[in-house]
Amino acid sequence: MKTDPTYWILARAAGLTAYALLTCSALFGLVLRSRPFGKRVKAPTMLDVHRFTALLALSALVMHGVGLLYDTTIHIDLAGLVVPGRIPYRPVWTGVGVVTAELTVVVAASFRFRKRIGMTNWRRLHWLTYGLFAGATVHGLLSGSDSNKPWVQLMYLAAIGAVVLATTWRVLTVRKPGTKRSGPVTAARLDHLAARG
Repeated sequence: MKTDPTYWILARAAGLTAYALLTCSALFGLVLRSRPFGKRVKAPTMLDVHRFTALLALSALVMHGVGLLYDTTIHIDLAGLVVPGRIPYRPVWTGVGVVTAELTVVVAASFRFRKRIGMTNWRRLHWLTYGLFAGATVHGLLSGSDSNKPWVQLMYLAAIGAVVLATTWRVLTVRKPGTKRSGPVTAARLDHLAARG
C-alpha cells in the first residue's frame, strides 16, 4: 500500500517557511536596533514587522510539527515533538530542532512579559536569537530531506550571509560611551514603541 506524502510535503514546506520567517524576524530586529536605512524606515513600523514575522514563524513552526505528527513516512508521536532525541530519524539533529523550537517559543513569548522580567533581562534573552538561528540552520541542513538540493542550500547561504552582514553592521554602528546616540533605537524608545502596540 502506497503512503500519502501530503503531510510529509506539508512538514517540509512549513519547516523551510519557518526558517525563512525566523531569518526575516532576526533581520528586522537587527534593522530596528542599528537603523542602517536611517530615518527612511520608521522604528514603530519595523517593530510591528519584527513582531509580526516572529508570530508568522511560530505559526509555520506549528504547521511543521503538525505535518510531522500526521505523516506516515516517519512515525512521530507528540512526545517526539517536545522531548529532544525521541525521534528515530537523525535523532541528534532533530533534537536540535526540538530545542530550537522550544526556545523560539520562549523568546517570542518574552515580548508579552517584557515589563515583568525587566528590559535588561528581556534584552539578554533576545541574544538567544543568534543561537536559535544557528540551531535552526544546523537542524535544517543536517536533518532536512531537501538539504542536498541547490535551491535549499542557496536559501541557507543567503540567510546566513544576511544575518552575518546585518550583525556586522550592528557591531560597527554601536554607540561609543560618551557620544550622542543618533542611529540605534534606545531601550526607552523601544519600551515606548512596544507599549503603544
